[in-house]
Amino acid sequence: MDALKGCCGLFYSFEPPSDQPTYDEFMADVEVRAAHNVLEACAQTNTIDKVVFTSSATTVIWSDSNSKAPDLDERNWSDLNFCRKFKLWQALSKTLAEKTAWALAMDRGVNMVTVNGGLLMSPDLTIANPYLKGAAEMYEDGVFVTVDLRFIVDTHIHVFEDIASYGRYLCFNHVINCNEDAVKLANKLLPPSQSSLPQRLVLTR
Repeated sequence: MDALKGCCGLFYSFEPPSDQPTYDEFMADVEVRAAHNVLEACAQTNTIDKVVFTSSATTVIWSDSNSKAPDLDERNWSDLNFCRKFKLWQALSKTLAEKTAWALAMDRGVNMVTVNGGLLMSPDLTIANPYLKGAAEMYEDGVFVTVDLRFIVDTHIHVFEDIASYGRYLCFNHVINCNEDAVKLANKLLPPSQSSLPQRLVLTR
């Protein structure tokens, strides 16, 4: 509450706490609480005009292939049971946190938009990034999307400044959908002696 005094907007992004840096089955509880606390604080701050909530494309793409729509857009949500079954903890956490934020924003009248970004191509990107769990399946399904840092930053600014912005915005500027792109990404993530795509999940769909 003190941090938000006098602020007209909030850009929200969740970072795992230092004592629990990796995503596991318990991280969802932490991320949901964080989202709830921040939206509640915004609801109690009279000067907040808009919240830009940073989410992930993984909140959209994961579901059983038998029921997956041929084209995914901002109306889709990842299936929570599917995420639990295959231990897609980052997707589970992001999906639950975003749904919590939307529920509270609508209940309390907070003007919120979400930016659902692809894999962030930052200089410190490594194979340990939790977004990469199931990378082979994303690649096969044509939904392995990435986003450059400047692109996603500009998107946040635009949706904040545009008074007509609303809802969810899928944000990416590249799709990994050919072997050349996959190899290029693998070379970035792994030492030369180990360059290969991340291991497949055993997804029984």
